Parts: sequence; C-alpha cells; structure tokens
Amino acid sequence: MPKFHITRSIHINAPAEKIFNVVNDFSHWRIWSPWLVMEPEATLNIAGDNKSYSWSGNRVGSGNMTILEEKENESITYDLNFLKPWKSHSDVAFKLKEEDGGTRVTWLMDGSLPWFMFWMKKMTIGFISMDYDRGLNMLKDYVEDGKVNSQLNFKGESSFPGCTFIAIKSDSSMDDIGKDMSSDFEKLWAYMDDKKDLINGLPFSIYHKWDMVKGGVSYTSGVPVSKVPDDLPDGMISGSIPTTKVHIIEHVGSYRHLGNAWTTQHTMMRSKEFKAVKSIHPFELYVNDPSEVPEDELITQVLFACK
Repeated sequence: MPKFHITRSIHINAPAEKIFNVVNDFSHWRIWSPWLVMEPEATLNIAGDNKSYSWSGNRVGSGNMTILEEKENESITYDLNFLKPWKSHSDVAFKLKEEDGGTRVTWLMDGSLPWFMFWMKKMTIGFISMDYDRGLNMLKDYVEDGKVNSQLNFKGESSFPGCTFIAIKSDSSMDDIGKDMSSDFEKLWAYMDDKKDLINGLPFSIYHKWDMVKGGVSYTSGVPVSKVPDDLPDGMISGSIPTTKVHIIEHVGSYRHLGNAWTTQHTMMRSKEFKAVKSIHPFELYVNDPSEVPEDELITQVLFACK
C-alpha cells in the first residue's frame, strides 16, 4: 500500500500548556477542525473523557480518532481510522516546542492509501497538507483570540448576471498569492482612478488552475466595467464572465481562511451536491473593502457555475 508522510507547522503566540489543553480535548475540535468546518451538521460523538471521538457526514465521510499517548505540554499521538469514503488507518501527532516567546506547533500524519489509489499519492499529500494548513491557521485564531475568524454561509444556488471586465492574469505560488494578488489589484485600482464611472460591479478573482503537487495557482483578478477603455496598458486584458447559474458559499472573516470556502465547494461538487459547469472557471467576489471594515467582517463569495 502506498505510504505517505505529512508534516506542517505554525507559530502560535501562546504557551504550550494552553495549546496542549486544546488539542488533547476533542470537545474543542469542532471549532477549529479543517474538515468539520465544511459540514457543521455532521454527527460528532465525543467520549465522556474527551479523549476519543467518531464522526459521520456526507462531505466528511466517517471515522474515529483516539488519543494513544500524551507527554504533557510536549506531544500527543492519536490513532486515526477512516471508514468512509474508504477504509484506511493513519498515525497522527502534535508536537509542541517553545519558540520566540510562543510555541511552534507541528502536526504530523503517517498513513497509507488503498493499493488501487497509488496514482493519487502526491495529490493526497497536497490536499491533506492544505487541510493541515487550514486547521493550524484556525487553531492559531482559536488559541490566540478565543474564536476562529472564519464563518461559512451556505447560500445555495442563484444566478450570476454576467459581466465585462478589465483584469490582470497571473501565475503564483499558494504561499505568495495573497501578496501577488494585492499587487495586481493595486495596479488595477491605480488605472481605474479616473475611470470610476465605468465600474459596474464587485471586484473578483477567477481561479483557472490549481497545481496541488507543486503548490502553484493560475488566476485572473478583475474589475467589472460597463465599457472597456481603449487605452489598456501592457499587462492588462479584457474579458467577460457569461450569465450563469451558480452555487455560492459566502465566507465571513480573514482572507487567510478563504481556503475553507474553496475546499468546501470542491467537496460539495465531488459529493454531487451540485453539478459544476467546468467550462466556466470558479471565481470569488469581494463584497466589501478591506480598507473599510475589520478583518473579521470581510465578506467574500465563492461561486461555482453549475447546471
């Protein structure tokens, strides 16, 4: 069976004891779990001592996890069993180490895939690594702020009226996309400074391709306009999004957590809760301005064209 190893880490501004008391108590996990956030209605059964739990849902499948060993404020090891969508077993651990006035938290997994899924090993590592990153970011919020600055509102199906736009198309890494996209929008807003009367909708980004193995992404950031100006500078393009039916998940909170909405959309698509139109690439709309509202009030809608 194809084996894999995953390790991801984050620095949290809190003592190891505080973090240890969260990750060794499953009553906290629904709040920051990168999987349970996708399906709030999933069934969760937690043992009376909070040291083991089982789950079941349409999107998250089913399984169970049990704490095997604890070294106070230093490490925890878990036994993880997936039952659906396929059976597998993994060894999971958290390691905590004091660092720079806080704690370096490392989340590890050693597991294997069914033999017939050998071809998905690299992709599986990519997906679970992203899940771990999402979870660690939410754990950091929860420990430092007492809450996770990420809320999903399931809006369901609606219609998108279509638009004409000017935009910048870019390639970036998943680590640098926030910085690169901000730079693209700065250029767009600078160009539109004396053309505000042409703006005809919410700014957006279209995601064309994710490379889960290499960690790359191809995207277009744009502004809807009533008319495309004749003097587009080098590096800017024009285009359109057609009128289409869409499936919408709204994210409220920091852009750092937008992966929660995107992963949930992809999971709902794979579980056939809606049927995507793949010829129209998915996109996100920025409903409010990050310069005008606090980070935890940012509203972003993730739209998948659907049938």
